[in-house]
Amino acid sequence: MEYTQLGRTGLKVSRLVLGTMNFGPQTDEATSHAIMDTALDAGLNFFDTANVYGWAENKGRTESIIGSWFAKGDGRRDRTVLATKVYGNMGPDGEAWPNHDKLSALNIRRAVEASLKRLGTDYIDVYQFHHVDRATPFEEIWQAVDVLIQQGKVLYAGSSNFPGYKIAQANEAAARRGSVGLVSEQCLYNLFERRAEMEVIPAAQEYGLGVIPWSPLHGGLLGGVLKKEAEGKRRTEGRAAATLADPAARAKLQAYEDLLDKHGLQPGETALAWLLTRPGVTGPIVGPRTPEQLAGALRALELELSEEVLAGLDEVFPGPGPSPEAFAW
Repeated sequence: MEYTQLGRTGLKVSRLVLGTMNFGPQTDEATSHAIMDTALDAGLNFFDTANVYGWAENKGRTESIIGSWFAKGDGRRDRTVLATKVYGNMGPDGEAWPNHDKLSALNIRRAVEASLKRLGTDYIDVYQFHHVDRATPFEEIWQAVDVLIQQGKVLYAGSSNFPGYKIAQANEAAARRGSVGLVSEQCLYNLFERRAEMEVIPAAQEYGLGVIPWSPLHGGLLGGVLKKEAEGKRRTEGRAAATLADPAARAKLQAYEDLLDKHGLQPGETALAWLLTRPGVTGPIVGPRTPEQLAGALRALELELSEEVLAGLDEVFPGPGPSPEAFAW
């Protein structure tokens, strides 16, 4: 397993991140434990979750599944770099009490204690802000986080879904306080969706943040969706179906699958391997529902893409170009 530094921290993390969003809603506890065992045995040590995962009336369920896995012992917690998130309202749907969501100091204090209890641990390696809170000043957010760091309950803070200017605002506010600031940004980034290259990734690189792409297969569209549809192995729904209804998007995906067929490559593994070549990327998040899906993701770590393949991928899915040139008329 290849390891790298998480941004400007001393944490050494695997180049793939185990996403746990499916634990609970789609994957039962026993299978979730098996996936985490397989991941850790393979050397994948960076696990990502969120307090709201489990969704609807089961919010917090995913953290609890991780907690029951840690409780099995055998050094599981010590060998894992654990990241979770705060922002969403944890009450039953429709009961949005004031100060029970977002990033007020009160909610951060309340949410971290609840997450620690569910996770069965006394510290979180990377505590991430799931979204931007435009109503709470960063000075208040950092005051709350600094207390948690002093208490040993949190080691570092990260962001998720932040635009580039908010990464800058957050870290400038932290610098004025003498605080560490953000050490990572979790953003939507994949071959199909490359707008993060315009501002988010440059901002992250400028401030020394690790970049953790989510949805590396763009909701499964980069996993060979057209071939699976033709073979009757997949029925596409929701946003993915809306994308496939666009003739231009469908043509791009067909060109992508044709390119990989020509080179004997698997789509899902290639999409992950491409992200591992991108500047600033620490490691993409994979969200397996089964141990077999995890095994497929791990194969991406051994895949080296040729210059011909990389050029072909850029031709099919051209990025916005480097900033500031990308903004030129």
